Amino acid sequence: MLNLKEAPLTLTTGKPGLRLLISSRDATALRNLQGVCQRVPGLEVSTRLVSNGHVDPLYGLERMPDLLLVRVSHLWREELAALSQRPAHERPPLLVCGLPGDQDGMRLAMQAGARDVLPEPIAETELVAALSRLVMEVRVSGGAQGKLIAVISAKGGSGGTLLACNLAHQLSVKGGNTLLLDMDLQFGSVTHYLDVTQSHSHLEVLQQVEDMDGVALRGFCSHFSPTLHVLGGRAGELCLPQDAQPEQLDTLLQLARSSYDWTVVDLPRQIDHLTGSVLEQVDRVYVVVQQSVSHLRDASCLMRILREDLGVRGDQLQVVVNRYDKAAAISLKDIGEALRCVNLLKLPNDFNLVSQSQNSGVPLGVQAPRASITVAVREMTEQLAGQQMAGNKGLLKRAFNRFFRG
Repeated sequence: MLNLKEAPLTLTTGKPGLRLLISSRDATALRNLQGVCQRVPGLEVSTRLVSNGHVDPLYGLERMPDLLLVRVSHLWREELAALSQRPAHERPPLLVCGLPGDQDGMRLAMQAGARDVLPEPIAETELVAALSRLVMEVRVSGGAQGKLIAVISAKGGSGGTLLACNLAHQLSVKGGNTLLLDMDLQFGSVTHYLDVTQSHSHLEVLQQVEDMDGVALRGFCSHFSPTLHVLGGRAGELCLPQDAQPEQLDTLLQLARSSYDWTVVDLPRQIDHLTGSVLEQVDRVYVVVQQSVSHLRDASCLMRILREDLGVRGDQLQVVVNRYDKAAAISLKDIGEALRCVNLLKLPNDFNLVSQSQNSGVPLGVQAPRASITVAVREMTEQLAGQQMAGNKGLLKRAFNRFFRG
């Protein structure tokens, strides 16, 4: 007898983000897909176990998802045909799995608007990569703007690159797709901190950025993980500040913000036409200092430039005290009063652990997830991610139909 009761939608995570619906007639397959998709940042995952006579995975929904993952059944022809019969604007961006490996299935999947077809058994890495591509496409087409975060040291050796790399890594784990951009054109080191090889340099991207889209930008980056991409200098390449123009950097930052949830920029300790261009657009600037008179003197000068010359608002500025020592002669109170900044953030001093992380190219969140310095960076990440989610308004628009392969 035909079951006329549809299994209710089951919410599998309450985290705000793009709404992904997983639809299947197989309860086991549904649970397996759910387990993988829940690990992808920036997705609010719900499931639908289809058990009635309808073949349309979207039948009867009062609210359409932003993304749709369909694990087709033996009725795959009817299921895909039902989707293809819907108007294009009523079909969410689609991933399909469970299809037989023939041309007829691929043709029907493309007609239904599938961006990718994943063969079974599904590799977790392939599913995560396909979802990341789909999220990026929706963000670009919907004009969504990610957050721009800058990290700058008040004095050489303060630990700005350490913070930038580990903040970017934590954001990619907790908050969504992240680009780590090294703006030190001559002595950048983020690729060493994360042990990635740069086949294309940031200068190469800047010089071609006018002709790029989000997909091309991802291809030029090194991929530390599916959700953390790195763009820095190439070994042995000499870059001069005049080789890049502020207009090129503005275009790159706009493209990055439309393609990633987070763009973290590791800035060199200087104010010029490039760093100024970044600092004028940031959502948050982390100024990294240490507890010494020389650090405090340079930090005071830098904070004055940020506030008075570049117009960075007070709520966008955050001072981070690295290698914090409670017994140091320069106290947190001294730093707060000198820099006119309250609620200072602290990174505890763990020289050996930080050295191991830098030398091995393994971020602190992987090297020592329970260490006090890792916990401090994670708390910064959660604060940032929470503010972004609170500021999100509305839903992203539907993307135009496109089929990804490879």
